[in-house]
Amino acid sequence: MDKQQVINNTILYVKETLQGAEGGHDYFHIERVYKTALTIAKTENVNNFIVALGALLHDIADSKFYNGDETIGPKKARKFLEAQGVNEEIIIHVEKIIKNISFKGGNFKKEFTSKELEVIQDADRLDAIGAIGIARCFNYGGFKNRALYDPDILPNLHMTKEEYKKSTAPTINHFYEKLLLLKDRMNTTTGRKIAEERHNFMQTFLNQFFKEWNGN
Repeated sequence: MDKQQVINNTILYVKETLQGAEGGHDYFHIERVYKTALTIAKTENVNNFIVALGALLHDIADSKFYNGDETIGPKKARKFLEAQGVNEEIIIHVEKIIKNISFKGGNFKKEFTSKELEVIQDADRLDAIGAIGIARCFNYGGFKNRALYDPDILPNLHMTKEEYKKSTAPTINHFYEKLLLLKDRMNTTTGRKIAEERHNFMQTFLNQFFKEWNGN
C-alpha cells in the first residue's frame, strides 16, 4: 500500500463527496483541518498516516446534514478505506476518530481516545474559532435561517447532546454555547497556543457586535 497515493485518493474522494456542501462544512473546511492537523502533529508523537486519513474523513458525512445519524460517516469512511486496501487496524482507528471528534454540546463523554484523535480534534476546533470560525458560524446560521441575535433568548450552557443537536437558537448564542468554550478544551500545546489568539479575536468581535447592536 502506497500511503501517499491513498492520501491523494482520499483528497479526491472527499472533494467529490462534499461538492455543493454547506460553506462551513465543505471541502475547504476539510482542507484547513487537514493542514492544521499536520502542523500540530509535528510537535506530537503520532502516526501521521492516521492523522491525515482521520482529518480528511472526519466530516465525510456530518450528522447535522443526515438527520442526526452519526453512523453514516464511519460507514462511508470504512467502505472507502477498504477499497484502498488500508489495513483493518487503521480503518478501525479512523472510524473511532470520526465517532468521537464532535463537540455535541460539550457534555458528550468520549468512548475512545488517542493522540491522533486529540490532534485532529484540536485542528477541527481551531477551525470553529477565530475569523473563520465567526464566518462559518454565521454562514450556518443563515443556512438554517436562524436569527442573528435575540436578547430574550439566553444561551443554554447545560444542553444535553440531543438538545444541542436540535437547537434553533440565534447564531450569537452559539458563541457562548460552544465557540468560547473551545480554548480551554484543547488537547495539545500547539492547539492551545493557536486557540488563544483566535479566542481573543472572537471576544473583540462580540464586544463590537453588542456595541453596534445597542446603537453605539
